[in-house]
Amino acid sequence: MKHLQSLVHISALALGLICCPGPAISAANARWIQGNSPILEPYPGLHGGSFTKRVVPESPDPLAAFRWSDPQATDGLQTYLLGPRAVTTDQPQAFSNLNSVTKTPSRVTVRGLGSLRFDFGVESAAWLEFDSPDLSGAVEMSISEYNEPAIVNAGAQSPAKTKVPVKYGLTYRLELNPSLYEGVRFGWVHVRTFDRPWHITAVRLVCQIKPANYEGSFACSDPLLTRIWYTGAYGVKLNLLQNYFGAILMERSDRQSWTGDAHPAQAAALVAFGNRDFVKANLERTATGDNGIESYSLYWILSLLDYYRYSGDAAMLRQYAANAQAKLEHANQIYADPPIAFYGWDERLGAGFEDPNSTPETKNAYRLLFIRASRAFAESMLTLGETATSEKFQKMADQRIAELRAEVHWPDHLGLHAAADAVDAGFATPAEQAQFFGREFSNRATRVSFSPFNQYFVIQAMARMNRYNEALAAIRDDWGGQLDYGGTCFFETFWPAWAQVLGHNDAVPNCQSGYTSLCHPWGSGVTQWLTEETLGIKPVAPGFGAYEVFPHLGRTLTSVSGAVPTPKGILRAAFDVAKGRANLTAPAGTLGRIGIPTAEKNLQRIRINGKLAWQNGTFHSVPGVGSASTNRDFVIFDDMQPGTNEMTMAYSGRTPAFTDVPWQFPATFVKADRTTSGNWGGKYGSAGSVLYAADGADHDRVQLPNYVATVIHRQGRTGGWGEAALDSRALAQGPTNGAARCSGVLYCGNPAACQQCLVVDVALKQPLAYQLALYFVDLDRKGRRQSVELFDLESRKLITPTQVYSNFTGGVYAVYHCRQSVRVRVNHIRGDNAVLSGVFFDTPTTP
Repeated sequence: MKHLQSLVHISALALGLICCPGPAISAANARWIQGNSPILEPYPGLHGGSFTKRVVPESPDPLAAFRWSDPQATDGLQTYLLGPRAVTTDQPQAFSNLNSVTKTPSRVTVRGLGSLRFDFGVESAAWLEFDSPDLSGAVEMSISEYNEPAIVNAGAQSPAKTKVPVKYGLTYRLELNPSLYEGVRFGWVHVRTFDRPWHITAVRLVCQIKPANYEGSFACSDPLLTRIWYTGAYGVKLNLLQNYFGAILMERSDRQSWTGDAHPAQAAALVAFGNRDFVKANLERTATGDNGIESYSLYWILSLLDYYRYSGDAAMLRQYAANAQAKLEHANQIYADPPIAFYGWDERLGAGFEDPNSTPETKNAYRLLFIRASRAFAESMLTLGETATSEKFQKMADQRIAELRAEVHWPDHLGLHAAADAVDAGFATPAEQAQFFGREFSNRATRVSFSPFNQYFVIQAMARMNRYNEALAAIRDDWGGQLDYGGTCFFETFWPAWAQVLGHNDAVPNCQSGYTSLCHPWGSGVTQWLTEETLGIKPVAPGFGAYEVFPHLGRTLTSVSGAVPTPKGILRAAFDVAKGRANLTAPAGTLGRIGIPTAEKNLQRIRINGKLAWQNGTFHSVPGVGSASTNRDFVIFDDMQPGTNEMTMAYSGRTPAFTDVPWQFPATFVKADRTTSGNWGGKYGSAGSVLYAADGADHDRVQLPNYVATVIHRQGRTGGWGEAALDSRALAQGPTNGAARCSGVLYCGNPAACQQCLVVDVALKQPLAYQLALYFVDLDRKGRRQSVELFDLESRKLITPTQVYSNFTGGVYAVYHCRQSVRVRVNHIRGDNAVLSGVFFDTPTTP
């Protein structure tokens, strides 16, 4: 599909939202228009609610201000229409009056061949339509999550998200699957044949949504974190389907309920929407399935306990207690050697489904996740008075912990993910936590997991270790990086470097996950984390009969505020340590414990509702407060009664500044050499080389340096270009750079069949400084784009940031300086596949 060049760009000041039906409302940068799609099936328009005057500029949700009167789990899906915010074209002369497409009514005149690209501003669960009273010739339509028409994996009902539309009267609709909806940020109309001028009178997305109100809220002094909270919530909301929590918007053959994926999505829903009835329904739906992934059964238990904490629904917990026990007993039986089919997409976890079962980190992580689930389940059973059951599973967990500690150096065997699970299990000592932090969490480059799903458990562990500054920094790098790239939902996979090496909303690397989804609600756990850790509101007793509020602002925030929906009503809190103000509003039937942050300053005095409550270490009795105490980080008031309490604080001193560690990688990207082309002799390979399929398919020409043990391609296949005999862009057959050329290449098979990576392992005999050069050439000029990452072969930690290569028909050498055995991963972005022609070894030189 031709990449559209932004030769014409017309930006709208307003986001066109056409509600079906709904009252008009004026809001900043929004334009609300009543109307209906002529073919609005399969769902009715918005009903049972109305727009409020609430303005949430940090939310990407076009319906952030819409409020349903009484949303229920049994509600069906509803529909609203979204108009484009901007339009671009590759052929400006072929279209006139483009400016009108962002208005209603519009009238674009088509005068020739070309394509129109519409940016709708946010990703939606939607399908694309346009109206024309006089269309003539042939057209196709496309959709995508990024700024090129999408192409996904084989198995999808429409792997290429481009198709001839279906005509309904004057409306043309893109139908890619029976459910119609896809993940849509961008849409296209392609004029393929032209015989006479015709007109486009409307372009729209028909968006589906399940009723859910924003009962929770979050704001803080860093607008990026506020955006992250609302973006996480929006991604979950888009995936609320008729009867269950969906896991992906784009149809690529795996659009189903994934039990483990639902854990962070449901956690976010509990704090953002309070739709406990729908969380309950999804738990019931997924109670007997694990998608063939052992850890997903344990995440289901954690989700059940999350639901119990937030709802107080003891009957539900009792109903499924036997189910949870059976899952835990099974996990205990396989504890010694758990079969791991999947634990996450990160290289350290076996790269998804590639090699998880032979990766020690995944087995260690699973064992520690089991300990966490057992301890949490035992604690919940105590609240039901089930002492015997509680003791059984606590004893089971304690036995496994004792087995771990029987090996004195057990923490040394854990990587980032297993260490996070150990800390999250709640048994790690301060000394063990310090060891974990120093080795796995202190490095900015390696404390981020490739899956935002797994990163949720990493930041949970950082909170348990009281490393809130570093946790917030990691959140900004990971989830903030996704927003910097241009995302309006959170992704299936992400490296922070993507935001630097990709253009805004460009196609992202496809990898071990296949086509990379840009709306994956498993990445939304950060929304609950910000509520529970930064705002600090958590249930202490199931259903918020007792609660605590301990805001962790760290050294980078001065204020936070927000609300949490509880079965007893909305619980609200706000803290501003710069202005010395705080307030708490708690519903009837609750009892609270609130911490006033010291902010690493001298907290001299606190007044509650105008009365002195604490001064210089002494508690002064005030109505509605039981007692007070202090620790390093808070002045704590216990037994806070329901109602509203206004607090003022007097501080002296200044909060120390926080400076995060810089990005540091143990290997160095030196350069991208685009001048040498295939004539590598005298420039590369002085110590050794691998020329793929130089002597025929599966017959590589290999001359390894004496310090390299093996070079093995784990993913990919070798073959021939079939046209390289004398093409100087192909690698010379030897260092003399003669006319004869290698016709071989290592390529990633069929990207449409999820074969979207090349993986090459370079194993050294011993650590040694060396130069590694990788040669890529798009010899058949198929418009290839690909990304490259290097990992430590032993630890599987990322050792260089992502680099992206495009326009390499003339060939390009990616040159690195390394000291360790490495894994090279080459990821397909665009074109037929990812390719690698050769690997070259040299003595490092100064770039």
